[in-house]
Amino acid sequence: MKAIIIGAGIGGMSAAAALHQQGIECEIFEAVKEMKPVGAAISIWSNGVKCMNHLGMGDIMDDLGGPLHNMAYLEGFSSAQMTRFSLKPLVDEVGERPCPVSRAHLQTRMIDWWGRDKVQFGKRLECVTQDEDGVTATFTDGSAAQGDFMIAADGAHSIAREYVLGRKVERRYAGYVNWNGLVEIDEAIAPADQWTMFVADGKRVSVMPIAGNRFYFFFDVPLPKDLPEDRSTVVNDLKGYFEGWAEPVQRLIDAINPETTNRIEIHDVEPFSSLVKGRVALLGDAGHSTTPDIGQGGCAALEDSVVLGHCFAASCDIEGALQCYQSGRLERVKDLVLKARQRCHVTHGFDRETTQAWYQELRTETGAGIMSGLAKTILGGPLG
Repeated sequence: MKAIIIGAGIGGMSAAAALHQQGIECEIFEAVKEMKPVGAAISIWSNGVKCMNHLGMGDIMDDLGGPLHNMAYLEGFSSAQMTRFSLKPLVDEVGERPCPVSRAHLQTRMIDWWGRDKVQFGKRLECVTQDEDGVTATFTDGSAAQGDFMIAADGAHSIAREYVLGRKVERRYAGYVNWNGLVEIDEAIAPADQWTMFVADGKRVSVMPIAGNRFYFFFDVPLPKDLPEDRSTVVNDLKGYFEGWAEPVQRLIDAINPETTNRIEIHDVEPFSSLVKGRVALLGDAGHSTTPDIGQGGCAALEDSVVLGHCFAASCDIEGALQCYQSGRLERVKDLVLKARQRCHVTHGFDRETTQAWYQELRTETGAGIMSGLAKTILGGPLG
C-alpha cells in the first residue's frame, strides 16, 4: 500500500511517520524548493509533544524545547504583575510538558528524521484525480505521481482542498496583525524560564524561551487589513503601536532584527463538514486553518497524524480508514478552531467590556483557572 503525501511541513512529515508505523509506503511531495517556515517559532503544547513521542520523534522536542516552567501576565503600560504561576501542576495533570520550539528547526529535524533525500521538493500540486484503484497527483512541472491514497497536508492555501470540498474556501481575516521573531534571552525583558505576556488595550506582547538561549517573541495589534507595512518599517511601526508601554516592551522592540521579523495578518477558515473525498484526505492547516490564539495549530496537525495511524492500524480498507480518520477529527478540530476564535475576540478587544473583564479576572487569577482550560484542551487529544 502506498500513500502520496502532499506537503513536507509538520502535518505532512508527521503523517508520513504515522503511516510508516503501519507499514505503509509514503512518497512526499513539497511545493517549495527550500523550506522557509512562516513564523519564527511555534508552541507545541503537551498534547503535541505526546504525539511526537508516539511517532518516534520525541528526542526532537527534548532538543528544541525551551524551559517553560512558569507563566505570567503583566499590565502593558506599567509592567505590574497581574498573575504569575508555575506550570508544574499542569504538567503533572496532563503527563507531559509544553515545548515552544523554533519552527524552522522543528521542520528541518522532522525532514532529516525521515530522510531529506526521500522528499521531492519543487513539486507544486496542480490537480487531483482518483478512481477505484487509486489517486493521481499532477504537478505544475508536468510530472505526476500515483498512489493508493493521498494525504493532502499542503497548508492554509491548500490546492487539494477545493477538490475534496468541491468549492473554493475564503479565508477570514481575524482582525489583527502579528509580528514574530527570535531574540537572545534578556532577563531585563522577562525571566528565562517563563512565558510572559504584556496585555493592554486589546494588544499583546509575548516572550517564551526556546532552546539556544533565545526568546520567541510576538506582538499582536488589532488593525485593518492590507496596511502598507513591511520589514523596513517594523521598528517604527511597533514603537508607534506600543508608545508608552513599559520599559521591557521597549527593550524588546529595540532588540529585534527587522530582517528576521515576520509580519502576518492572521486568518482562519470556517470549520468544514468533511475532510475526506474517497481516497483523498485533508490534514493539518489544509483541513482546519486556525488562529494561533490557543497555540493548537501545529498540535492539531500532529493529532491528525496520530488518529490517521490508529485508523490504518485498525483497518486495511483505505476508504474505511479515511472515514474513520474523518469521524475521529471533525468535531475536535471544529472545537479548536472556534475556541481559538473566541479567545481571539477576548484577547484583542473586539468587545471592550469583555476584554476589560478578562483583565480584571487576570488580577485575581491563581493559575488554576487558566491551567484548567489548558488541561481540558490537552486531554481532549487522541492520546489523552
